Amino acid sequence: MNITKIRSVIVEDEAAAREVLKSYLTKYCPQVEVVGEAQNSREAVPLLHELKPQLVFLDVEMPFGNAFDVLEACAGLDFQTIFVTAFSEYSLKALNMSAAYYLLKPISIEDLIVAVNKVHQQVMNKELFNRNRVIVENFREPKPEKQQVILPTMEGFEVVKMEEIMRLKGNGNFTDLYLTNGTKKMACRFLKHFDEMLPLPFIRVHKSHIVNLNFVKLYNKGGYITLQDNTEIEISPTYKEDFLRNFK
Repeated sequence: MNITKIRSVIVEDEAAAREVLKSYLTKYCPQVEVVGEAQNSREAVPLLHELKPQLVFLDVEMPFGNAFDVLEACAGLDFQTIFVTAFSEYSLKALNMSAAYYLLKPISIEDLIVAVNKVHQQVMNKELFNRNRVIVENFREPKPEKQQVILPTMEGFEVVKMEEIMRLKGNGNFTDLYLTNGTKKMACRFLKHFDEMLPLPFIRVHKSHIVNLNFVKLYNKGGYITLQDNTEIEISPTYKEDFLRNFK
């Protein structure tokens, strides 16, 4: 059976890491064809413009600039990105908010296969969604509330600004997000995903609820809060102390 290969470039400053990744791709991801390599952002930018790959494996921290500098310099190109990164809470939050695919070093073969399969499916289905633009904009935006969150939905992806999210409610394997304009979005992620990703002013108040403190109108000692749209939400004893500490 012929497999339609997706053309890819590896951008990684460590030669040994590039060789390991190439070896894994050859052995476990036959749908990927590596057509080029770069060892830093200075080499990567002209190479990506020349080769115009469909997929880039991009190290987050490199000499002469990081992954976000590369994406910014390649804003006119259309490719999917799988980030490769050593653990960094800041990097992971930025990538999670952008619903980006990433691999933690040392690379897990299982995680690599999953990420490549997802990208391959998108390329084959011609799903055009410019995650790279949102990733760069988030990285350049110093105010968290102005940053954007990409929501994986049943239909694809939607982008919302954090400041537009009033509250989140767990809904089984999904999360319902209630926005300031009165609409509701359903994301294909557990509430725990958003609990770990969203910074203050978002705070968990119940096993099923996260609220944006900027929209809390009233705290009632009886154990609930009222939001600006008059929604009442119970506060669990587990989260009460943390809520009161952050609610001024």
